[in-house]
Amino acid sequence: MTANEAPYAGLSPDLVLDAVDATGLLADGRLLALNSYENRVYQIGLEDGRFLVAKFYRPGRWSDEAIQEEHDFSAELAAAELPVVAPLTFEDTTLLRHEGFRYALYPRRGGRAPSLESADQLQWMGRLLARMHGIGARAPFHHRQRFDREHLIGLPSRAALASGLLPAHLETSYRDAIAQLDTAVAARFEAVAPLRTLRLHGDCHPGNILWTDAGPHFVDLDDARTGPAIQDLWMLADDERGLRELLEGYAQFADLDPSEPHLIPALRAMRQAHHAGWIAQRWHDPAFPAAFPYAAEARWWQEHIDDLREATDALA
Repeated sequence: MTANEAPYAGLSPDLVLDAVDATGLLADGRLLALNSYENRVYQIGLEDGRFLVAKFYRPGRWSDEAIQEEHDFSAELAAAELPVVAPLTFEDTTLLRHEGFRYALYPRRGGRAPSLESADQLQWMGRLLARMHGIGARAPFHHRQRFDREHLIGLPSRAALASGLLPAHLETSYRDAIAQLDTAVAARFEAVAPLRTLRLHGDCHPGNILWTDAGPHFVDLDDARTGPAIQDLWMLADDERGLRELLEGYAQFADLDPSEPHLIPALRAMRQAHHAGWIAQRWHDPAFPAAFPYAAEARWWQEHIDDLREATDALA
């Protein structure tokens, strides 16, 4: 089995602890794997009683330059007093290497998921995202992906078709559903053009926000990309009332183009298309068949095709 087939086969607990020790910190042997599919993330105890989080990047996913842009954006936000967990620096670098793996170390920050029913919390999140976008608009990303049809529909759908997971008798239906969705998404983006884009958190769902008595903080900017501001807002709103609360808070620090909420159905549909392609693309990683066994079933792919068609109808 090659490294591409099992990218983390060599990432043993001893290697993880040795990577921490290589920075000059001393791990005490306590190691807990945290929930993460794209990368491998661990909570590690130190001999001085503290805990930190180690993130080992998936080989081949991001270039060094793209990872560094993520780190630099995190540091820029933290310097502006945004509650972002930024990577630790060792000898003037945040992107570390050990035994062929790239990794970063972060301070551990606890918390609970935000309440999407709370108007106060939604408005608070809106204010923070407006401030984040104010920083994100200062300069562009040069090495990270964009929220566009190629990266969210084109590449994932080609991965699904090449994976062998999609049953042969559904291939034509899938191709047709993807093509129609892509056309509908393109029309929706054209309808709101010209579109302002900026550096985003990129994957701002409740699982990437931790809430404490002092308020929220953002974690995991691994999917930071360039895109429209509404991308960082829509996944935090369960309904129209929630979106209104978010936008009310957002408006206190920034103006949102009133046409951008019309992109939400397109962004939601792109996320659906991407999710299936992401699973297919990662199927060689043993963690994925274990976590998503239903992706090997024809019924799931038929349901996915039906969902794509419903999303297309909603856009039309």
